[in-house]
Amino acid sequence: MNSEYQALLATLREEEKDVVDSWLDEAQLVDAGARRAAQTEATDILRQLRDALQTDADPARFEASAWAGLRDTLNALSKTRAAKGQSAAETSLFVLALKKPLFAAVQRRLNTDPAAMANALWALSTTVDKLAQHTVGTFQQAREEIIRRQQEELLELSTPVVKLWDGVLAVPMIGVLDSSRTQMVMEALLQRIVETGSELAIIDITGVPTVDTLVAQHLLKTVTAIRLMGADCIISGIRPQIAQTIVHLGIDLQGVRTKATLADALALALQQTGWRVTRGPIGSGAAAGGTAEK
Repeated sequence: MNSEYQALLATLREEEKDVVDSWLDEAQLVDAGARRAAQTEATDILRQLRDALQTDADPARFEASAWAGLRDTLNALSKTRAAKGQSAAETSLFVLALKKPLFAAVQRRLNTDPAAMANALWALSTTVDKLAQHTVGTFQQAREEIIRRQQEELLELSTPVVKLWDGVLAVPMIGVLDSSRTQMVMEALLQRIVETGSELAIIDITGVPTVDTLVAQHLLKTVTAIRLMGADCIISGIRPQIAQTIVHLGIDLQGVRTKATLADALALALQQTGWRVTRGPIGSGAAAGGTAEK
């Protein structure tokens, strides 16, 4: 083993509890629950660091197999804190708080050999820096994964497939319509058509702020896929501004039926699927409140 790591390794073997307590004090963890959780994390990190140094006392080879256990422990730390909403800076500062108690312990061991102390403290500092750097990189990856998953969940929530009537489905679109979202809508809608045996689907774009050539192409792809499944499609929510834009851009909706409102589209869908809805007087009786028949 490199001599500059001997004092550090001896400290990890003999003073683990004291180092952990000093570490948590330096990290200013006063809440009992947070301190207990951090104590487990800190103990795991110190033990994995000790095992790694015993096998390969060179943090420059941090990606080597000897350091795999420590990397996994730091990865778990970053992912856990990212899931709790903490920042990369807070996670990095927690790891860097390990320096002070280790510095103090190594200085006590080497106070009679200034040269050896200087080498040991430099090796210690670069080692802890390496750990902190790794947590930041892992934290960013974990945060990006959380954001990506949340975006997918929001897309699913923002494009629900609703059964409006027997044989009639509807997809209310809200927000920007791009390629990934169109694919998600298409897959969900086609799956629901298969599950329910619906004859007609309404795509409502009332909540879509603008319609350009790209959006129109996405809509046409969805309509084509629906027709290939043996169902038909109506696009509702064609406001005057959108109608003017479609005409101005020269977009051909290829015979797709459109309606100004979702209510108009539903009325057309019921008519097409053979339903007849009548309004009746309020009160008792078979016709009270109206009837729907096919």
